[in-house]
Amino acid sequence: MKPPPFEYVPAATVDEVVAALAAAGGDAKVLAGGQSLVPMLNMRLARPAVLVDVNRVSGLDGVEIDGAVRLGALVRQADALDSEEVRSAAPLVSAALEHVAHPAIRSRGTLGGSLAHADPAAELPAVVTALDGEVVVAGPGGERSIPAADFFTGPFTTSLAHDELLTAVVLPRQGRRAHGFAELSRRRGDFALAGAVVLLDPARVVLFGVGGAPVRATEAEAALDGGAAAGEAADLATRDLEPVSDVHGDSAYRRRAANVLVRRAIEQARGAGA
Repeated sequence: MKPPPFEYVPAATVDEVVAALAAAGGDAKVLAGGQSLVPMLNMRLARPAVLVDVNRVSGLDGVEIDGAVRLGALVRQADALDSEEVRSAAPLVSAALEHVAHPAIRSRGTLGGSLAHADPAAELPAVVTALDGEVVVAGPGGERSIPAADFFTGPFTTSLAHDELLTAVVLPRQGRRAHGFAELSRRRGDFALAGAVVLLDPARVVLFGVGGAPVRATEAEAALDGGAAAGEAADLATRDLEPVSDVHGDSAYRRRAANVLVRRAIEQARGAGA
């Protein structure tokens, strides 16, 4: 299939992007890596009147690591995965990226694109949520930062305004905090049926693929901080889950899978911190 007609805008600056988005009045899409958007266009699941290409915008593909980790929106997933700087400062990001799709997709897919797309089965939104990261966006009123907990609002939905561009994600350095990451997919690289991200000291437990947005399990976090066993924390994390049912697995199956994955991620983190 072919996409419906659209106006193509090859923007060169952030201001040009913002102006084009504002002029489109909510009927525009941003093209970065295009690994999700282009198939949606071809299947006509997305029908924007305007397509704003940001690949020529300078300054969006940088990696800055000092007191925090700042990753530009156009950083390719493959480049972030290969970066020793990222692996040292935020190893959880690297662990998650190993599970994102396939090498060919990671070579074009961008960090910002994954976050803005907000697929409930995506790894990066859950990781940024677990790390208490912030998403930096630019709009007509200037730049603002949105905590990850407030950015992901539902399936494929964020708090990004129609005339705003995601420009970077800022994460605290992970330091000595041990992490665990586990997901279940039909084949490696496929969409996750369920997944779990765990950090310790203090604990963070975030699930993905089992809700409309990353699901933070605060009761499980408190239990882990109190020394609870992995199984007990996993039960708390998944007790109230109501995942959707589809052709890949029903709600009960996904809940059971999530329980196992949380336990595995906790055990992984505790083993790494031993």
